[in-house]
Amino acid sequence: MSAVVLVVLIALLRALVAPLLLLATVALSYVAALGASNLIFEHVLGFAGVDWSIPLMGFVFLVALGIDCNNFLMHRVQEETARLGHARRVLARLTGTGGVITSAGIVPAATFAIFAGLPLVTMAQMGVLVGLGILLDTFLVRTVLVPALALDLGRRFWWPGSLSRGPDRPDGDTFASTAATARGRAHEVA
Repeated sequence: MSAVVLVVLIALLRALVAPLLLLATVALSYVAALGASNLIFEHVLGFAGVDWSIPLMGFVFLVALGIDCNNFLMHRVQEETARLGHARRVLARLTGTGGVITSAGIVPAATFAIFAGLPLVTMAQMGVLVGLGILLDTFLVRTVLVPALALDLGRRFWWPGSLSRGPDRPDGDTFASTAATARGRAHEVA
């Protein structure tokens, strides 16, 4: 499943580094949610552990939801990176899509939290795992980790695509807008 998701992301984003990092961040939030839900069920609720089927089902749900929202965020960044520069686009898209992505995470997390109240242990475990995973992905991975990785890597985030070529600009501007600003200043001085 991960290989299929990776191939689709590579095709959509026309890059290799970004899809690998997006998939890795989703896998990281899955592992954290699995560990946290196991601790809750063993040490707080007194169960022997998580049912054997829960890790696979939880992985399917969390990868599907996490990759979808990560792709939404980074595809929006990619659309305007060539025009406005990488750093400005990452910050602008995080600001512009933050509310949508947050609400898109809270609604399914609340829905899966309802499963936690069911009398079936397996469904309760699924609700806790997926609910925790979605909250981790929404509030930590997508709002902090993914943008931080994109900003730290700069244009290399889009390697080997066309957006990875050219130097990073500290102010996030592209050469065209920098040249236009310089020409405007030269006319003011003259």
